[in-house]
Amino acid sequence: MKLLKETIESIEPINQEATVEAREFWDSLVHPIGSLGKLEEIGIKLAGIHGHRITSIPKRGIVVMASDNGIVDADVTSSPQELTWILTKAMADKYTGVSQLAIDANAEVIIVDMGMKVDLKDERVISRRISPCTKNFLIEDAMSYEDAVQSIETGIEIADRLFADGYDILGTGELGMGNTTTSAAVLAALLGLSAEETVGQGSGVSPEQFEKKLNAVKNGIELRKPNLDDPVDVLAKIGGYDIGGLTGVFLSAAKNKKPVVIDGIISAAAAVTAYKLCEHANGYMFGSHVTREKGAAFGLEAMGVDSYVSMEMRLGEGSGCPLAFKLIDSALFAMNHMGTYEQSKVLEGVLFNIRDNE
Repeated sequence: MKLLKETIESIEPINQEATVEAREFWDSLVHPIGSLGKLEEIGIKLAGIHGHRITSIPKRGIVVMASDNGIVDADVTSSPQELTWILTKAMADKYTGVSQLAIDANAEVIIVDMGMKVDLKDERVISRRISPCTKNFLIEDAMSYEDAVQSIETGIEIADRLFADGYDILGTGELGMGNTTTSAAVLAALLGLSAEETVGQGSGVSPEQFEKKLNAVKNGIELRKPNLDDPVDVLAKIGGYDIGGLTGVFLSAAKNKKPVVIDGIISAAAAVTAYKLCEHANGYMFGSHVTREKGAAFGLEAMGVDSYVSMEMRLGEGSGCPLAFKLIDSALFAMNHMGTYEQSKVLEGVLFNIRDNE
């Protein structure tokens, strides 16, 4: 608990003076002011994170937390639990979607076993196993409070090490059957939403399984009665080790003043958990794609964090993060290479101010 407490206490808001300066710099570039929309906002937010305008984010990684979830015993997914370790090995072999998208975006995938039923004992996978699986939260708490803290602190430790090793940005991904159910439950509890608002199809379910998934989220919250004022208790009662680990990554990024990217509903649930632990954490977060898992959108909206592309993706794994990395590259390249009004001899004020006149 000491590391978690110290991390939360060390998080500061992003530098607002730097964001103002970055916005003024964008406004000096040859284009109708505000016409590059969210690309401008990306550059501005990055300036606030670093305290000054930056030119690039050369070293990037995607942290993928793998764990198994006891709620699969409630028949909430069509995928067998064995897929967790099979996909984890496939990811280490660079066969999965995020593996190849990461290569294309010049990013490394860092895989962490937080608690899979099968211990791969693979040197390409960081073993930080808390237990082989969480519990079925319809019967008992998903994990102990101590294990929930351990999962968050594991994420903090891993991200702290990566930032110390020179990583400029991290993405967040996961592997684990049943984790869209745990994420829907965590989001519903923390945001005061209904199960209908947070439960989606996940990796695919039959109509009967979808009803079981809805009921699992409803009944799980009612049975476990998590303390809604304590995000760690919510995680312990109805969450998963992967959500906890990613929560730690988000908190570490804020502590280290580094940007971090959200993928889908699982990392959104972790981001909201981090935000509820420290409201300044959202200043360091970037969305990626608009996932088809609707609960994620509520999470990002609650934190005031934007997503950037709609690709009808629902893979998970952190697959939206490489796309966000490329957009961030584009935003920074434009910001640092466009000409100014003075350089181009275009009279300032001739081009329309879109941002302030909408």
